[in-house]
Amino acid sequence: MARKPTPAGAPPTSGAAHIVDLVRKAVPPLHPAGVPFVAAPLLISALAWRRPWLRRTGLVAAAATAGFFRHPHRVPPNRLGIAVAPADGEVALVDSAVPPAELGLGAEPVPRVSIFLSVLDVHVQRSPVGGIVREVVHTPGKFLSADLADASDVNERTSMLLQTAAGHRVAVVQIAGLLARRIVCDARVGDTLPVGDTYGLIRFGSRVDTYFPAGSTLLVERGQRTIGAETVIAHLPAVEP
Repeated sequence: MARKPTPAGAPPTSGAAHIVDLVRKAVPPLHPAGVPFVAAPLLISALAWRRPWLRRTGLVAAAATAGFFRHPHRVPPNRLGIAVAPADGEVALVDSAVPPAELGLGAEPVPRVSIFLSVLDVHVQRSPVGGIVREVVHTPGKFLSADLADASDVNERTSMLLQTAAGHRVAVVQIAGLLARRIVCDARVGDTLPVGDTYGLIRFGSRVDTYFPAGSTLLVERGQRTIGAETVIAHLPAVEP
């Protein structure tokens, strides 16, 4: 097969540069919140150069931690009126539930999708819709296993309310789990988040609930695996003309 010509005006790509480019595409970058956790075992490994077992332990720990804090590039679908998964993981619940009281969305149940993240999943959270951040509220609580139904109500959580350009209000809730004792939410009230944009992280094992406006159609089933920012999990209600 003939080799593709280099586009006019573009610098030629060397073999080494091509390999580096392939590695960058294959190995996800590290989320900034993970840098201290990876640096610590690497430092231990560097200082323990005379103790092979300790050096190897440090390298293994650094690699495992880097895997947990990986932040892969994602491309959201270009479709109007949809919501994407806010996280990688397994769909634990597809039901209707009352949204967190702190967001002031009323006491009527609305469509909900809960995604459980194991320690092996990517742990960054992404905006399920594009919109303006209207509320961000952190609520202290327990640390039950995140795959339990009661975790939505009693576990420590950070709730965020987004309002889309069409006026839909979508709530996304980061829920701490049995091992997850730290919720990071970088979004602030007034921020505008594009769909699929990374806004936070939970470590180490957690759950993310998304509440949709009444009339939304949920498109996933329990047990289904989701890819954050790419799996379409709901159609929002049509906007009246």
